Amino acid sequence: MDDTQLLRYSRHLLLDEIGIEGQQRLLQSHALVIGAGGLGSPVALYLGTAGVGRLTLVDHDTVDLTNLQRQIAHNSARIGHPKAESARDSIAAINPDVQVHAVIQRADAAWLDAAVAAADVVIDCSDNFKTRQAVNAACVTHAKPLVSGAAVGFDGQVSVYDVRRAGAPCYACLFPPDATTEEARCATMGVFAPLVGIIGTIQAAEALKLLAGVGSSLAGRLQMLDARTMEWTEIKLARQADCPVCAAVREAQAPS
Repeated sequence: MDDTQLLRYSRHLLLDEIGIEGQQRLLQSHALVIGAGGLGSPVALYLGTAGVGRLTLVDHDTVDLTNLQRQIAHNSARIGHPKAESARDSIAAINPDVQVHAVIQRADAAWLDAAVAAADVVIDCSDNFKTRQAVNAACVTHAKPLVSGAAVGFDGQVSVYDVRRAGAPCYACLFPPDATTEEARCATMGVFAPLVGIIGTIQAAEALKLLAGVGSSLAGRLQMLDARTMEWTEIKLARQADCPVCAAVREAQAPS
């Protein structure tokens, strides 16, 4: 680190759990962020300001006036611009040293296979079940930690799915891909503006902890927030032996 970086990251360096070694790990890390909307905005901004060396932001959508109530990486001047590029520009205005790759497309299975393999951590900030399942499948295949969050109305949830840990579940252990799931979308259900900030900030914190090697993650625990009362509920999660995703991958990778 040069003198400017020592000053920029000084509050991290003062933390015994992070220090110079932990900050250096962040500077050398690559995070993949799926979605640059309500959850992706705080995630991208905090990872960028904290000094994660490389960020890949993928989002096919453009900034709309209705987004500005909660998607803090964007502004009125960028309405109509791609969200991934808008978030990239917001990060650059705060920390120009971070390398941000903005990808304007849907995160489909073929793209995810290569992108997840190249990342150190994946943060899922998408808003639909199909993308979440595709992201999880790629993370299981490549044994990458997945930080997953969701928020709609006044309800949010966040967890880490890290199959590198013995007994830790993947996303599909909790939400099977073949289950009938009714999508709840912000466009029809609404969303309390600060809720995405709360959940997204926790996602950023979990990703930074994983990259810096600090503390213990939310792997094996699902935290749910009711923002009406600001009450958190935590559920313990276990790997499912019959999971159609992680069990199948483990079987395929097992030595014959």
